[in-house]
Amino acid sequence: MSDYASRLAATAATLERIASEFTPAVFASSLAAEDMVLTDLILRKQLPIRIFSLETGRLHAETLGMLDKIKQTYGAEVALYKPDAAAVADYVSNHGLNAFYDSVEMRKECCRIRKVEPLKRALAGNKAWVTGQRRAQAATRTALAVQEDDAAHGMQKFNPLADWSEQDVWHYIRNNNVPYNPLHDKGYPSIGCEPCTRAIQPGEDVRAGRWWWENPESKECGLHLVDGKLIRIKQ
Repeated sequence: MSDYASRLAATAATLERIASEFTPAVFASSLAAEDMVLTDLILRKQLPIRIFSLETGRLHAETLGMLDKIKQTYGAEVALYKPDAAAVADYVSNHGLNAFYDSVEMRKECCRIRKVEPLKRALAGNKAWVTGQRRAQAATRTALAVQEDDAAHGMQKFNPLADWSEQDVWHYIRNNNVPYNPLHDKGYPSIGCEPCTRAIQPGEDVRAGRWWWENPESKECGLHLVDGKLIRIKQ
């Protein structure tokens, strides 16, 4: 068995275990390439893992278009969680629509309102959640474990693609005709909110286009932090 085949088999086994031992469970999808791999594995096997996405109000049209592609391909709906409208209005009124460019603190507050708070609502009542994170994506993810104890949310957190390479991701997508965000073909390996994401140049880090005005060490939105710190507890 090739290394890729072994990683794929291990990922499939992890998803099966989540479905059998940690229900109810949910998958937090950004609708980008890695998450489409997991979407395909979950929906083709009809695993009881509910898929949701955080609709921040600042996503690319191409990203939102993935919702229809998923419905057309798999006949499945992705649940959407949106930020509290009053909190967004308060942020914009007090700081400006694009205040996240002004400082790391302002950017993290925007992420807290548009992503972190909706995530808490999405995870409530579940035993586990799944992400598409990979170790090779960023300096903040090099110690990523397949299974972690998420004390902040009181549940288990799984990263089934932790040891996958970017080549693995695209091999799976091409071989299985998985729909993907067209922005990936325009130089966007990592896709977040539209004003915080840009295409990268050849040779740049895959996360170089995310919050490109910040240092690599601060490039997390807060979804995977505990009290502002990245904490990994392997299981």
